[in-house]
Amino acid sequence: MAGFERAFDDVEQAAEAARKAAARLASAANALKKAAQAGNVAAIRRGPDRLGEAMEEARQEVGRAAASWPFSENEEADYLKDGYAAELQAVSAEKGLNLYERDGQLISPPSILRILPDRRSVMLDRKSRSTIRPSWIVELLLRNKGKSSGFTPAQFLEALYAVYADITGPSALMSKQGGGVVPLARIYRLMTALPGIGRNYDRMDFGRDLYVLDSKGPHRTRKGAEVSFSASGGKYRPRDLFYFVDPNGVSMDYYGIRFRENAE
Repeated sequence: MAGFERAFDDVEQAAEAARKAAARLASAANALKKAAQAGNVAAIRRGPDRLGEAMEEARQEVGRAAASWPFSENEEADYLKDGYAAELQAVSAEKGLNLYERDGQLISPPSILRILPDRRSVMLDRKSRSTIRPSWIVELLLRNKGKSSGFTPAQFLEALYAVYADITGPSALMSKQGGGVVPLARIYRLMTALPGIGRNYDRMDFGRDLYVLDSKGPHRTRKGAEVSFSASGGKYRPRDLFYFVDPNGVSMDYYGIRFRENAE
């Protein structure tokens, strides 16, 4: 069976053919109406044949359009689970867009795309979308690359610092060495402790925000504390790490965070 892009295109063409056939039927009915208004008997006698032909054509085209979608409900869900991601990546490549798969999610920096098979939809940057034609989704991803996501790295840095300071205490921060490395998994648990927050802001979202902050800054809080991140170095369990992908497809991982008040 063909993929979604071909299937949506077939339905679009079938619907357009039905629309044109309906327009011809409407035109034939309008011609009969005008003939009656003007009292044109000859045109009235021709009208039924023209109407009948247009109605038969419309009936056939509407039937084709109604049957043009080739997927059953089960086949839709199966394809979204097993084939849709690969098709999205293929369409992205045709458009010159890099789309990477990590942990069952698709990343086109700075966007994160999650496929929701049971809902016949996708989650793009935490916004649910039921429009899942591959070429449509790729256009959205391309647009997202050139616009602000609304994420404010400075606010995120201050939030990280506030949680970090609660964990380490003020005396550690003021020491010459600064505070110690705190696992980001602990920071994330505290930042998403309220009910429901973790569902709307998952580990990949957190990893993306860490990457943006790390790559673009700022790296100092308003009070001057400098942030640094530590990677895994292959020493930590995957569940203790947060990932994202840079525009070249390089996987960036983050394990711990540290602030130094006296950094120069």
